[in-house]
Amino acid sequence: MKNNFIKNLNDEKYFYSLIQDLENCKVGFYSVGLYPASLAYNCAMHGKSNNLILAPRKGRDLLGAFSNDVLLGMDNEILEKIEGMGHYSIEGRRKSFDLKDLLLKCEIVILASNSNHIQEDVIHALELRKTLKRENVVLGCLVGSFCIDNDNNNPFILCNKYPNLAFFTGFHRHGALRNPNDSFTANFCHPDPLTALIGARILNQLSPKIQVSPGVHNIECQYIKSIKNISSIFAGFVNNFHSDKPGMLPTINTILLGQCVDQAALVSLKVRKKNKFNNKYLSLKELGYGEEIIIAKEVINDKFCEKGDYTFSQLNAVKADVLGSMTLPTEGKPTRNFQAGQVLSDMLLQLKRCPKDVSEFINWCNKYSLSQGGLEGLKSLKFWPDIYKEFEIKNNNCSMINLIYLCFNANSEEKKEIYKVLISSEEITNFCQESVKSELSLELNEKLKGDYLFNDIENLYKKLFINKEEIDLKKNEYSNKISKKYPSYINVLKIINNYFNN
Repeated sequence: MKNNFIKNLNDEKYFYSLIQDLENCKVGFYSVGLYPASLAYNCAMHGKSNNLILAPRKGRDLLGAFSNDVLLGMDNEILEKIEGMGHYSIEGRRKSFDLKDLLLKCEIVILASNSNHIQEDVIHALELRKTLKRENVVLGCLVGSFCIDNDNNNPFILCNKYPNLAFFTGFHRHGALRNPNDSFTANFCHPDPLTALIGARILNQLSPKIQVSPGVHNIECQYIKSIKNISSIFAGFVNNFHSDKPGMLPTINTILLGQCVDQAALVSLKVRKKNKFNNKYLSLKELGYGEEIIIAKEVINDKFCEKGDYTFSQLNAVKADVLGSMTLPTEGKPTRNFQAGQVLSDMLLQLKRCPKDVSEFINWCNKYSLSQGGLEGLKSLKFWPDIYKEFEIKNNNCSMINLIYLCFNANSEEKKEIYKVLISSEEITNFCQESVKSELSLELNEKLKGDYLFNDIENLYKKLFINKEEIDLKKNEYSNKISKKYPSYINVLKIINNYFNN
């Protein structure tokens, strides 16, 4: 997939004409849901240019994502500007823009659909762009969920399947974008540094209240977005269920953020062996990165081996997206995934148990007017075991995601232990503290307490640090037993390790 503004840098005439005309470059959003419409509201409220064009999906209203109550609270003059972004007149008739119009008029087209439509939209946009001979138009997306390959039923990261697909991300609550005093940050990520730089510059002109910076880590950022949406469900649950215990919230949010970044670092190390960056003309520092590369290492067989690539972690707008999505706002509603976590809290409070399955949870969400179509975190959670295996994620880097997954998918006996952890501030904070450690560290810690997870205490050092195969045999022997002498958080850790290691 070729997806750059400039095919050939030796074409100086085209290059300079593009650079000199950046302030007139237009951006199109295809499929106008809550986020694109809210962003358009911000641009109409603050921006002076007419560089944003909106194309709703066929059969849908431009502002259909907003409820009537929200529309009544909007400024009519701004609404008229938004309507102007999405329509044109032909022979006295008003007509909505479509994807073809965006490709003909814009330099950047963001396919803003969610995981229900994004794959077909990418394929259609690529075919249409070629037919129109507009292959210098850069395509991007902002979908925050793993996708599913319909041919083999395997989940994947869209930007990994299309490595040159741009990714636009940042933290924008829909209500906050309509706040005239608020400001926001975002990243426009594309693996070609020059395309990323130009694209960010174009997007940065849409509104003085939205600061867009370039980045090259489209795959990593999309992974974080997808896993962040799951984390937001967990955060919504904790903020609601344990609202009277504010001291534990920073601990849990810190673990959620840290594990999002740690997982993406593992993903980055794996995918960048195949999809290397081409920094021929610009270094990452020239894009705004503090360091050219940040690599984590661990000792394996007396040698330092690369464990994760954290270079992307310098993109502050991406981390702000994670933190903001896990925080209860001072005004307006939290994100929809956060709201789903609040629904989960109400379920546990009323039913005194975990959900029987995801379907029961979805029914509860529907009662709260949260449709499954808008819950990208729930879609990503469905594919979690496959993503976990595909990228060889370690349990201590994803323990919070594992916990929320098993809250829906464990058996009834296991869910009783999970429920105990979720409802107790002591259990859940102990889980946070212990679950980020390696399995060997957990076993050693339990031995020091006198609670032995396996026999043969006289061979402690040998079993812990030398004979790993024997440890695995003993671990499997005990993993299916939920012992009442252990705290619930230890039992849940054993459930997780057994479930995800088999």
